[in-house]
Amino acid sequence: MVASLKPAAENPDYGQNLKPGERLPAPYAASAVASRGRYHPESQCGSRSPFQRDRDRVLHSTAFRRLTYKTQVFLPHEGDHFRTRLTHSLEVAQIARTVARQLRLDEDLAETIALAHDLGHSPFGHAGERAIDTEMHPYGGFDHNAQSLRVVTTLERKYLAFDGLNLTWETLEGLAKHNGPVRADSPVAKVARHIEAWSPLKLEQWPSAEAQVASLADDIAYLSHDVDDGLRAGLITFEKLDGVPLAGPIANEVRAVARDAENSRAIYEVTRRMITAMVSDVVAESRRRLAVSAPRSPDDIRAAGQAVIAFSDAMTLDLAHLKSFLFAAVYHHRRVLDVMEKAENVVRDLFRKYNSDAATLPAGWREALRGLDDRHRARVACDFLAGQTDRYALAEHRRLFDATPELG
Repeated sequence: MVASLKPAAENPDYGQNLKPGERLPAPYAASAVASRGRYHPESQCGSRSPFQRDRDRVLHSTAFRRLTYKTQVFLPHEGDHFRTRLTHSLEVAQIARTVARQLRLDEDLAETIALAHDLGHSPFGHAGERAIDTEMHPYGGFDHNAQSLRVVTTLERKYLAFDGLNLTWETLEGLAKHNGPVRADSPVAKVARHIEAWSPLKLEQWPSAEAQVASLADDIAYLSHDVDDGLRAGLITFEKLDGVPLAGPIANEVRAVARDAENSRAIYEVTRRMITAMVSDVVAESRRRLAVSAPRSPDDIRAAGQAVIAFSDAMTLDLAHLKSFLFAAVYHHRRVLDVMEKAENVVRDLFRKYNSDAATLPAGWREALRGLDDRHRARVACDFLAGQTDRYALAEHRRLFDATPELG
């Protein structure tokens, strides 16, 4: 690890030559020109800003491609039109760019954090995460946000000069803190220690405005598309949305105008109107907060003591009720729970097998176990399992066990 790093010299003219109609970035927007640099110094890239380079590295990573076959809520085999972890990440990125543009922030940084925020997710979504966390409890636990940091700093191994993706400090900060300040004893803080030794993340502070945008874009994306997927799967109906804040009034508006339209068109109309309403609210509330706090630099955002990118109080309350509805009607629906309970068993079986019998791991992973104590050996098994797609995990279970449950 390098002891110090000069500000990045990549693309020094970035942001200087605006096209007609483009606006100058706000003074509190993250600056690729004044980036705090990379863990491993690199030469200038003339065609891209440092944040654009980060985005491209995320897009080309193995972990990002694997999101194609990682569960969001419904398993891929349940239908081609349900969201996967990959399509979710793309939707988050699109929303993040839209909000960042409205607030004159760095769109590339917001997009990069959005694209990378779920790289550490295990197979079978939160069910898989619960199973791995339970099994890893004696060895430090498992957290998908911490795992995302591990992926981009050490687990991606494709470059000749370094492990990980060697992303800029600003992107790493956004991944570590996009949900807000981080406790010193949290899994994220433990993974971030080696970054802190190079350049402090100040985990007790809020992150950049771009990271805050990515976090709320995540909420906007999953709340809208989980309503969409729930309707398409038949777990909820337009009628069941009556009385549900945000989704209910919008569903009633759509029913009034859709009339004899195909159900799929009506469902999509609900989704797009929900996204519009949430984006409009977060842009208006964030502009209000920025006007009050009047930050003059990205560090003013970090030191603000509260989020500057936020939903209004009314929308926050509505979304809390909507989340409660989705937990009861979709995430805890018996059909979903039955599948996820079986998925948890698959993940649990695999971890125990990998952790107790090194011969079941691929050669490269077996090699990584040499000289490690039990805690670190368990982490290697965890890393191998967490990187798997749903279908690879099922194939591994069939390889290692006599019977594998049918999840559908």
